[in-house]
Amino acid sequence: MLDESAELSVSITQIVQRLKGTHLHSQLEKQAKECLHKPEIKLETLKDDVRRLLKASGMTCLPPPRHPRAPPEHTKEPLAYMRKAQVNWEKRILKSLNSMCTELGIPLARKRRVPEQNELTNKWNEMGTDEPDLSKFRPVYAPKDFLEVLVGLKNPNNERSEDLTVRSHWGLIQVSLNVRDIPQTREMYPELGLTYGQLGIDDHTHVPPGSHLFFCFSVVVSEHDSAAAQQYSRQGCPTGLRAQLWSLILNTTDDPEAITHYEQLKARVIHHDLLVDNLIYKDVKLTASNDDYYFVFEDYLYQVLLCFSRDTAVLEHFNYNCATPPKSCIQSKSGSEQCAVVYPPNGVIPFHGFSMYVAPLCFLYNEPSKLYSVFREMYIRYFFRLHSVSSHPSGIVSLCLQFERLLQTHLPQLFYHLREIGAQPLRIAFKWIVRAFSGYLSTDQLLLLWDRILGYDSLEIVAVLAAAVFAFRAENLMEVTSLASAEAVLADLSTLKVMPLLQIFLFATSV
Repeated sequence: MLDESAELSVSITQIVQRLKGTHLHSQLEKQAKECLHKPEIKLETLKDDVRRLLKASGMTCLPPPRHPRAPPEHTKEPLAYMRKAQVNWEKRILKSLNSMCTELGIPLARKRRVPEQNELTNKWNEMGTDEPDLSKFRPVYAPKDFLEVLVGLKNPNNERSEDLTVRSHWGLIQVSLNVRDIPQTREMYPELGLTYGQLGIDDHTHVPPGSHLFFCFSVVVSEHDSAAAQQYSRQGCPTGLRAQLWSLILNTTDDPEAITHYEQLKARVIHHDLLVDNLIYKDVKLTASNDDYYFVFEDYLYQVLLCFSRDTAVLEHFNYNCATPPKSCIQSKSGSEQCAVVYPPNGVIPFHGFSMYVAPLCFLYNEPSKLYSVFREMYIRYFFRLHSVSSHPSGIVSLCLQFERLLQTHLPQLFYHLREIGAQPLRIAFKWIVRAFSGYLSTDQLLLLWDRILGYDSLEIVAVLAAAVFAFRAENLMEVTSLASAEAVLADLSTLKVMPLLQIFLFATSV
């Protein structure tokens, strides 16, 4: 039989994930803290009490049905070939990291000498002025490497099946998953309809402080109503209240515990040097530092990402992430033997472009501890799905397949033309999707897009927007004759307006 403790852990994790971002979650969290101080609550029987409550309430029925002997990882990812692909990808990443460590003769981790600690402490807010020699370091992988893994995915049960239509072979993704078409997407995003007002179209993203709408948003913030905040964000957040609304939705707070946790992470950075620190420095230098919108936030990016790499609390997301945290061998304290530990401590190896998940948030939060809390929550809810292999509806495989299906179905001539000239649409759009358009749209438009990700608690809108961009540039793309010329047509997205594109594609497209 399946271990009951493991099953309970999976059940609780899935319940918490469904509740996160709701008003009920914040209420439960507050009451849980209060209950811990009550004499009738006994920690030694708490697990049994929770198990009894779950059985009595029927909430253990929440996880998807599975075989009683199936291990928990089958709940996280039901498809065996997806699990296998993720395992192989993890081995490849870890091998790349260990090879770099061996080639450069640099340890995975080392304690900094006292003078180094003092120097880092003094320049903590000016790390961007440093110019370390990073020429020997290379990103562990880039999005294009990950795309090749997804292109190679094959369902062994479908190799001789008639389920794969001729049209499905047009695209790069050759697996069959249930993704939404235009009518189903309209049902999912009704608030994007042409009859609804949208911040980003009607008010040019600005809501005057004295207006009725601003008053409504202000009430939501003052009442700490995360469910209402999430509902409102479906039509966009006012610029002046976006930071507060996002914090409400993500259930992040300014309490002393969050600030203390950030300071503890900062202390870990100061005391120990990790090989991945160099990967973080390199990525920021290659991406955000060269971006017209984000270069001014270089110091913030180092602070947040270095602390993130040390945060073992991030490991909790592996309870519902089909990936597993990488492990490497380090010497024990005695120095006589080696032992396998999670590396880096948060279980996440940064890749090329990773810092762009943080950069847009710098426009909203100027307090490092708050910025950190919001980014971490965004990562463990959404961004991790963009670089792990899974069949989840918001996972990168489903997003790529949805993008291709939308384009094949509603712009078949364009798709076929690009395919014939060797310019598969996904090879162009993948970099947008894997970064949720960060670094490609102007910041104000990107934040409007991320409003809807939070509002609908889904990344699917990223795939829809990618298809909408191709539809918008369809006339020009029909004239191109090579991949290079197609990329040139789609090279600059900084002038695009997100909401009109989405509305026209979803609600003005004939089905």
